[in-house]
Amino acid sequence: MAQRKKVTKAIFPVAGLGTRFLPATKSVPKEIMTLVDKPLVQYAIDEARAAGITEFIFVTSRGKGALEDYFDYAPQLEQELIRKGKTDLLEALENTNMESGATAYIRQHKPLGLGHAVWCARRLIGDEPFAVMLPDDVIAAEKPCLQQMVEAYEETGGSMVAAMEVPRDKTSAYGVLDVREDRGSIVSVNGMVEKPKAEDAPSNLAVIGRYVLDPSVLENLNDMKTGAGGEIQLTDAIAKEIQTDRGVFGFRFNGQRFDCGSKAGFLQATVAFGLAREDLRDDLMSYLQDLFAAEKAAQ
Repeated sequence: MAQRKKVTKAIFPVAGLGTRFLPATKSVPKEIMTLVDKPLVQYAIDEARAAGITEFIFVTSRGKGALEDYFDYAPQLEQELIRKGKTDLLEALENTNMESGATAYIRQHKPLGLGHAVWCARRLIGDEPFAVMLPDDVIAAEKPCLQQMVEAYEETGGSMVAAMEVPRDKTSAYGVLDVREDRGSIVSVNGMVEKPKAEDAPSNLAVIGRYVLDPSVLENLNDMKTGAGGEIQLTDAIAKEIQTDRGVFGFRFNGQRFDCGSKAGFLQATVAFGLAREDLRDDLMSYLQDLFAAEKAAQ
């Protein structure tokens, strides 16, 4: 059997306006809003690097210049940190830098859906397998989620989507898998349904924002057929792969996913990631305990 091509390219669809976070996103791209002390997109980049990604493709739109600047070198700032001997901050800053040629920026001129955003990057992907990462989905995991998926993909090939169990009454917010065979962490798939009502959902195994895809998915997107919400859905293009010999697989990852595309999810992630930090845990925990005690006393 021919050796599978390694997954070295990742697409980051970041063209959205972030309207749920207005007025903050009037001038600041949502992807560089900070979770504790790192922008959302930095969590995705760190996860991608751990999985062996070396080419980072951002699908952007007007007003995302600050995102491009974030990944550029800042010589004046670096020199100031060196002068002041702040080596810890200098190390943190180095993780935000991208080597020349490692990043590419593609414009999505019209908001036609996630499938269309991914399709916009097709010429940079060519005939290689690739990852898609949605920075809104931040995943706390001992082994980064995409790394788990790439390792599983080496076994399965085809196309793979990250999946997690959700309550039945929440299925209308997700793409949902129709499971053919459940092998624990890996499930083979009969079908995928975009945002079904609870009574129509084939399972409660929902797709979240991590994908490892065969390049044939990009060919499927050439049809430009609209799906749920009148948008070009990535889920529909992946579903076309189910009847091929390549197949589609769901992957139950180990970790906790936070929906940082919602205000509540962003706040939950802030607390969880803050408590996971040794330098912040004690002060934050003390504050939360005092807050709960005051609320209980007031009842």
